[in-house]
Amino acid sequence: MRYVTVRITPKEGTAFHPLGQALSDDPSVTREAVHRNELLDDGTCAMLAEARGDRNRYEEILEESLHVLDYAVTGTDCWWYSYTHYEPTDLTRRMLQQRGESEVMMEMPYDVAEDGSMEITFVGDEQTFAGAMPMGGDAFTIEVLETGDHHPEVDDLFGTLTARQQEILDTAVRLGYYQNPRKATHEEIADQVDASPSTVGEHLRKIESHVFSEFVQTGAAGDTRRRPKS
Repeated sequence: MRYVTVRITPKEGTAFHPLGQALSDDPSVTREAVHRNELLDDGTCAMLAEARGDRNRYEEILEESLHVLDYAVTGTDCWWYSYTHYEPTDLTRRMLQQRGESEVMMEMPYDVAEDGSMEITFVGDEQTFAGAMPMGGDAFTIEVLETGDHHPEVDDLFGTLTARQQEILDTAVRLGYYQNPRKATHEEIADQVDASPSTVGEHLRKIESHVFSEFVQTGAAGDTRRRPKS
């Protein structure tokens, strides 16, 4: 397993979306990090973000934005988290679609700098990186900051699985597939995740191979600590 940390910087402005630009333009608000940003089935997006500064002004910007459908803010007057349901632009939609289709996993949260750049770490098999890195074109530039071997802790392993693998594994555990004696079959899992039993079996074999190989590599490395962020 490998990781690569990159800095993605918009070529125009200091954000990839008008809402982010409005927040960046206001000196009383500082964007800190994005914890989740997901493209929903109806084509809209949901984001969990962290920010600081003037909370009242932050909420005013969300309220005034034509792109925001709904929002909620929780925290203190100077540091808070926000849930925002919003309409994406074509660029943000393409970026989220590419991330969803990629086998490379993005570590969350990622930081947002004052210039709008995002420092993001991707984790995956080395051969998957070439076709998985976002391509900026006229929209943004990408700078590789760091790369190397990734030895995840136990609670990091789930995050390195694809979204489909996470769904199948979560369902298998919930139904008792890994209990002794086993309480669920491939067929029962398949019914829950809308897949064929053979597809479920193939995914579970890949998941088990991936997880156990990571345990072995981590143990061989003799270091189970999380890689410190630069």
